[in-house]
Amino acid sequence: MRVLVTGGSGFVGRRLLEALRARGDDVISAAPSRGDDEHLPLDLTDPENVRAVVEMARPELVFHLAAQSFVPRAVEAPLETFRVNVDGTAYLLEALRAQIDPKPRLLFASSAEVYGPRPQADMPLRETLPPRPANPYAASKAAGEALVLGYHHSYGLDAVISRAFNHIGAGQDPRFAVSAFAHRLARVAAGEERALNVGNVESERDFLDVRDVVSAYVALADRGASGEVYNVCSGAAVKMREILRRLVNIAGVPVEIREDPALMRATEISRAVGDPSKLKRTTGWSPRVELGDSLRDIYAEAVRGTASARL
Repeated sequence: MRVLVTGGSGFVGRRLLEALRARGDDVISAAPSRGDDEHLPLDLTDPENVRAVVEMARPELVFHLAAQSFVPRAVEAPLETFRVNVDGTAYLLEALRAQIDPKPRLLFASSAEVYGPRPQADMPLRETLPPRPANPYAASKAAGEALVLGYHHSYGLDAVISRAFNHIGAGQDPRFAVSAFAHRLARVAAGEERALNVGNVESERDFLDVRDVVSAYVALADRGASGEVYNVCSGAAVKMREILRRLVNIAGVPVEIREDPALMRATEISRAVGDPSKLKRTTGWSPRVELGDSLRDIYAEAVRGTASARL
């Protein structure tokens, strides 16, 4: 198929491009310009640019991954986040609506953040729960979902929505917690630091390796029902403290752990675990990468990055 991936230069996007090309798809990546020829330059705040990208790609299938995805940045700059995540999604939907031949299929990458804080009685989180976004990022993704469903019902756009829970893996931005832990521990192992400042390590999250996230997206693009929402998750909750403990064991270094109030989110969700049964039932997907293997990959990549920075 001829496939357009927005956000192809990102953490998930890079892996998705590899997976699609490996199966023989004709893949076009669109991402913010970095002075290379690998990606079509994409500015989601510019409707003419978005329209030109779609017209140039003429896709049969679109994965819309491009977004401002860092929650603290969204809290700091909500209007910027809405311009990229909400307006940008609307511009893409309008460009896809205008494409007559071929009629494209869309996978919209949303987030489990749309569920917001939930009582234990709601766990595991299912797609039937109404969104209760508790921060600007979550609000932007809930709005994006509403736009996609609006275009599906009003214009017949063939679209599937994925709600991914926490995904991790080598190459993730070190602003995100698990990658940050690994990079800090690599600096401790290199003798550059002694202590590790952390936020709320009692919170529980549902983690998937990025490779499993990508395989879920591809499965949903192939077999997901149009107009439906699917959780992309493992179905198991793990405390951040346990993630940190495993990484410390992998690093094999003594380290002082310090809780830092500055790293605590005002709208921190204490527990989030999803139910992946709808995804599994519809597509036959199941996760393949063990958490321990993912953490070892993340730490090994952090060590390589620390060594390169010293050269």
